[in-house]
Amino acid sequence: MPMTQRFAAECLGTFWLVLGGCGSAVLAAAFPGVGIGLLGVSLAFGLTVLTMAYAIGPISGCHLNPAVTVGLTAAGRFKASDVLPYVIAQVLGAVIAAGVLYFIASGKAGFDLAGGLASNGYADHSPGKYSAASSFVTEVVMTFMFLIVILGATDRRAAAGFAPIAIGLALTLIHLVSIPVTNTSVNPARSTGPALFVGGWAIAQLWMFWIAPVAGAAIAGGVWRWLGADERG
Repeated sequence: MPMTQRFAAECLGTFWLVLGGCGSAVLAAAFPGVGIGLLGVSLAFGLTVLTMAYAIGPISGCHLNPAVTVGLTAAGRFKASDVLPYVIAQVLGAVIAAGVLYFIASGKAGFDLAGGLASNGYADHSPGKYSAASSFVTEVVMTFMFLIVILGATDRRAAAGFAPIAIGLALTLIHLVSIPVTNTSVNPARSTGPALFVGGWAIAQLWMFWIAPVAGAAIAGGVWRWLGADERG
């Protein structure tokens, strides 16, 4: 598949992930009377990946996440020369989605970016006021496990056609655990989009949500390769 189409697919898929996931947090989580809460937001993030995996998986592989791209590369599943175009596409899709979300959210009287637009944070900006160290470890471990699920579910020996379900449910579980700690990143593109609109503290803390997920994913890729578990060839 030509890179132009793969680039467009990754941009579109990441757009959907950020709009659907962050949109559920900003617009629906605390809606009076019918708010979806932490469980609903977690499920929304999982559903964005599940639906896009079926929609664009045959085109780009549906990474939607720079950490996933790095992890797959570390595992020998993806060409290093294609990493940069994928990451650019993912960040671009995330930024466009955050812009659309900001436009929609600002249509409500009293909207204030001080609410964070679903940005990720630690210490004073952690939903549960967790420390930077706790937040860093959470992001590394959760991304590590996410990549292990992705690599296992897409292994040639795995049941065909079920990978998107396993991956979507894994992302749902990750959010259930880590929303209170960091608002859940495990995806540098997802973190970058909202942070660019919020500015200030969100930009200052963005480094963690690049370094920790990428580190966790790279470790997972190396572990998977070391285990000799991958037989995709």
